[in-house]
Amino acid sequence: MKEEFLHYLWKYTLYDPRSVRDNEGRVIQVIHPGEYNRDSGPDFFNARIRIGDTLWAGNVEIHSCASHFDAHGHNLDPAFDNLILHIVAVKDRIVYNSRGEEILTVPLAFNPGLYEKYLELLNNPFVIACQADIGRFDPRSPFVRQWLDSLLTERLQEKSEHILRIYSETGNDWEETFYRLLSRYFGFRVNRGPFEMLASALPLRIIRKHSDNLLQVEALLFGTSGLLDKGLFREAVNDDYYKLLVREYRILSSKYSLQPLHGWIWKFARLRPANFPTIRLSQLAAMLSAMPALFSRVLECNDLKQLKSVFEARASDYWNDHFIFGKKSRTSPKHSGSQASGILLINAVIPAMYVYGRVRGLQRMCEKALLFLEQAVPEKNAVMNEWKMVGIEAESAFHSQALLQLRNSYCKKRRCLDCRIGARLISLGRSLKNQEELMLEPVPENFPEFFKK
Repeated sequence: MKEEFLHYLWKYTLYDPRSVRDNEGRVIQVIHPGEYNRDSGPDFFNARIRIGDTLWAGNVEIHSCASHFDAHGHNLDPAFDNLILHIVAVKDRIVYNSRGEEILTVPLAFNPGLYEKYLELLNNPFVIACQADIGRFDPRSPFVRQWLDSLLTERLQEKSEHILRIYSETGNDWEETFYRLLSRYFGFRVNRGPFEMLASALPLRIIRKHSDNLLQVEALLFGTSGLLDKGLFREAVNDDYYKLLVREYRILSSKYSLQPLHGWIWKFARLRPANFPTIRLSQLAAMLSAMPALFSRVLECNDLKQLKSVFEARASDYWNDHFIFGKKSRTSPKHSGSQASGILLINAVIPAMYVYGRVRGLQRMCEKALLFLEQAVPEKNAVMNEWKMVGIEAESAFHSQALLQLRNSYCKKRRCLDCRIGARLISLGRSLKNQEELMLEPVPENFPEFFKK
């Protein structure tokens, strides 16, 4: 039996309390199971129990078999001397602490249906293990909404750590931080790494010195990216625009001691031509040239429409009939699409606003960032398609970000016991009688009838 399952039983008191008895057969009253500890040391700190007239306070350790106590070396570790209980599934031996004192070892009795449900979820071949049951939860219920709120908080916390790391690396420069973060998501998933490398190799302060000249900004970006390497685009050798960029970059790279990346790191395969790194770099150049203090402009926006307009960029005229250097294509202006802008807003812009608000102690900025997430349309990607297939559809970017966190940090890692929905399903065992059991609240009058049966 997995120890994490026993942790779950103990934490939520999902066992027969009459089974918890001392060596003399007296029932042990569990007043508080203790604080769950995921680090080294006992599994639960500061538990409180009563045996007869005596109140005990101390720690609790949990193992599937009592013999694992010695196997893990706890019998030699003074950190385990303050145990008041040793909870097990199988009591196969008596155990002692480092002082030679016997530790009260108690096997738990519980409904086997709980473990069956747990194993069912654990061994499910689908990423979303509870996909057969999750659609029965009312997404409007406080139970689900509170869990989504917690998931979004987790996701923003993870993004915050990444943003603050960049902030520290840039010498606490918010404009530089935002430029690097924005560049990362300009590359979508495929070219995220090369865009990050480019932003590190080409500081924003250099770009800002030439923001009044779009050609020079493009030369800086294309040149430092390595995409002006003459070996990459054979047709470009006679292209006037390409030769102009090469000439400009030769001057600028010498002036600022810039070293280009290897052009081969950029990926074009399996990308829509409109998302080629050449097009995206030109759009980024247009954005940085038009608004050199881009993050300051972001912070001034008071509604989502205004914020979205900041990231509506068009590639320079050359790219109207090109996707790569030297090779003409059908004429079509290369505007950044709504989906591309949405990716930037959700993954870079709004998280940066949120972290800025936290660092500066500006609660209104944090609230504005969360409001923008609630107003923004949800992402359209493979993960959202997975949720849609099991009957869950995000209403906003707020919800889609929470669902991404749920899928990647819980479902994919089989952390069903840490998921409020998974834990709720397991607590009911294999028998799911009605919707009220799932929701832990009365069924609304207008809720689908088949859930009430």
